[in-house]
Amino acid sequence: MTGPVRLGVVLLCHTDLRLAARLARVWTDGGARVAVHVDAKVGAAQLAGLRDALKDCGGVVFSRRHRCSWGRFSLVRATQDAAAELLRQFPDTTHVYLASGACLPLRPISDLVAYLAADPDRDHIESVSAHDVGWTVGGLNEERFTLFFPFDWKKQRWLFDRFVDWQRRRGIRRKMPAGLSPHLGSQWWCLTARTLHAILDDPRRAEFDRFFRFAWIPDESYFQTLVRRHSTRVESWSLTMAKFDHTGRPYLLYDDHIPMLAESRCFVARKVWPGAARLLAHFPQPDEGHRQVDPPQPARISRIINQTVRRRVLGRPGLYMQSRFPRKDAENGKTSAPYAVIQGAGDIFHGFEGWLRRHLSCEVHGHLLGPEGAEFAGRTATGPGAISADARIRDRDPQGFLTSLIRITERMQVFQFGPRDNQALNWFMATDPNAHMLVVTGAWKLPLLHSAMPFDDVRRIFAQLQRIELEHLDVLNSVWVRARLHQYDLGEFLMNPKPILQDFMLQIDPHSAPVTTLPAMRDLTGLDGMLRRLRNSGLRPRLTGEDLPPIELLTNERAAAE
Repeated sequence: MTGPVRLGVVLLCHTDLRLAARLARVWTDGGARVAVHVDAKVGAAQLAGLRDALKDCGGVVFSRRHRCSWGRFSLVRATQDAAAELLRQFPDTTHVYLASGACLPLRPISDLVAYLAADPDRDHIESVSAHDVGWTVGGLNEERFTLFFPFDWKKQRWLFDRFVDWQRRRGIRRKMPAGLSPHLGSQWWCLTARTLHAILDDPRRAEFDRFFRFAWIPDESYFQTLVRRHSTRVESWSLTMAKFDHTGRPYLLYDDHIPMLAESRCFVARKVWPGAARLLAHFPQPDEGHRQVDPPQPARISRIINQTVRRRVLGRPGLYMQSRFPRKDAENGKTSAPYAVIQGAGDIFHGFEGWLRRHLSCEVHGHLLGPEGAEFAGRTATGPGAISADARIRDRDPQGFLTSLIRITERMQVFQFGPRDNQALNWFMATDPNAHMLVVTGAWKLPLLHSAMPFDDVRRIFAQLQRIELEHLDVLNSVWVRARLHQYDLGEFLMNPKPILQDFMLQIDPHSAPVTTLPAMRDLTGLDGMLRRLRNSGLRPRLTGEDLPPIELLTNERAAAE
């Protein structure tokens, strides 16, 4: 190609024609010629307003109107007719840029012209083989070519899905026209007039149009496929920055995007919000007279948008929101930070909670899931973040109670747990990698030892608590456990409690105070007799009863350890 670059723009307008008129003038003020296609669904009054707004603007033509629908061939037909009209009215056009009525030029049009002039024979269009593409969202890759799509995806979704399923069952498979290899890409491109003429004037165009008429979303495949037939100099990259969310919807650009867009050095961005007054006033950047042909650098804004998509899809760790709350395992981590659960130690030692608080730099609570209510540190009626200690409020959503407490506090949360507590979170905590659990099985027996309750009541409560703990142990012994679990039976723990507690405390708080002394242990006198009497009454004590060492041995072992 010789001679200067003469830029033409095909502008596809569907809504907000006032914005489209403003952007069309930006293109013409930069020296481009513009062919405007207005969706046939737009009313005559709006069209007249657009024509009136551009009547003094040279280099603007209007093409034959088509009624456009998303994902239908009508969008391709509108582009074909507008491009043909542009090339007919302005035969010296060298490059044609496809844009929408919401595509905002960011840099001077002269920069874009200079960039194209640096390599005037190159076509700029994203064109990726359908066999390799992986960026389609909620759609089809190869099947969009091999199946028939006569129904509108948005307006006739039920028929669309049923017809696709029926074709799959029947093994229907259309063949691509000879000489074509299916490609996909962004619908926004910039082609040389030579390549565009070759596509529009191809002697087999009627055959190609007939095939793509029943493809799905042909505006993402028609020109992307045919450019490979007519061009050998394809830059597979769109000059329009168009970013999409995880559902495939384009991001809207607002006033607060100005710094990032300026830094991106992109030529054109889509899709601008019509009410972004400062954004529209800021761009395109003024033409300072010297041409800058540096390529777009959208890496930073792409990285920020990708992070936004991840945050939108995954959410913040441990933060549950409406879009994912009902769906199991759809959360980004069960909880937002590590926490510790201690089961049994409070039943063995008097004043264990206060002793633990003196050794750790964590927030140490009592039984947060206790039957009378949440035992916050200091036994306040309202915990951090105005979380109520009322058991009725807590038990309406125990998971929300715990995850909110962990998320809203800065320090690590440590609390006591046992078979007397609400067991609704057993699976939740056991499968949470943030949970540190110290479990001493059978320790709940010790408060019953000197409870002074009638034996029948002791037997009933013993059976109930033992059954609850056995069910909990089934959870803790499952293959799905992800918590950092330290589990001991009562006898094993009582033989050597100091190093067990020290190791666990160092794991949850590396700066914890060394364990030099232990709090006073409950009196174990009479434990053997209570277990024997329970066995003789027909109840079988489990877990620690049969294997518990003699009380004298436990007493001697502890004395030696201290």
